[in-house]
Formats: sequence, C-alpha cells, structure tokens
Amino acid sequence: MARASGRGGDKAICFVHLGLLLVFLALQGGVQPAAAQREWPVGDSNGWSFGVVGWPNYKPFKAGDVLVFRYDPSSHNVVVVSDVDYALCRVPANATTYSSGNDRVTLSRGATFFICGFPGDCDKGMKIAVTAR
Repeated sequence: MARASGRGGDKAICFVHLGLLLVFLALQGGVQPAAAQREWPVGDSNGWSFGVVGWPNYKPFKAGDVLVFRYDPSSHNVVVVSDVDYALCRVPANATTYSSGNDRVTLSRGATFFICGFPGDCDKGMKIAVTAR
C-alpha cells in the first residue's frame, strides 16, 4: 500500500481520521451542537406557581437544557428533592434550595424532582418532575 509522502500527507490523514471520529460520535449521540441546549420557562407565562405539576408533560427535555424558575422570592422557592421527598412534599435538611426568584437549573440525564419548600405550596401542586434524555 502506498503511503502519502511528506508532512502534508500525514496532516491530511489526521484530518480524515478526526472527521470520521466526529461523524461516529455524532451518530452515537456523543456530540451535540451548542444550539441543542434549550431554555424552558417553568410554568410558561404563569411562572413557578400553584398547579404547575402537569407542566412538564410531553415536553422533550434533554440533558443540558435549562429550566428557568420565575417567582416571587418572598413567598416561594425551588427545592431539588428525591422521588420519595417529592411524593411526600418533604424538604430534607440537605436539599439544594434556590431562592432568587429567577433561578436557572441545568438538567442532567434522568429524573429530577422540584418542589416549593414553603409550607403547603407543594401540596397545592407547586412541584414538578422532569425527565431528561
């Protein structure tokens, strides 16, 4: 088999291999363009509020997408909880809590559970379960 001569041939071979590797990774889902990241305003125009529990239904969330929680921080917050704490509307002592009123949370692959930690709010439907692929 003939070999490319000189440095230019070696560079060309490297570029071909790099191109093939990128195509392979893209086909395997390992490379996603930055534009694939999407921002999701939780609750749409209503924001993070009562009755938002069904908001995530049928939305195609992906790992890397960003949830944007907008609310009045004097009366609400956002707490990341386990599936059990979500079902029980319980805020564990070590939970990650957001309270700015304009919080941005980047989703990881799998299920993530959010509740409002103010007393009674979760029981009134201020909670969401989001699954990102």
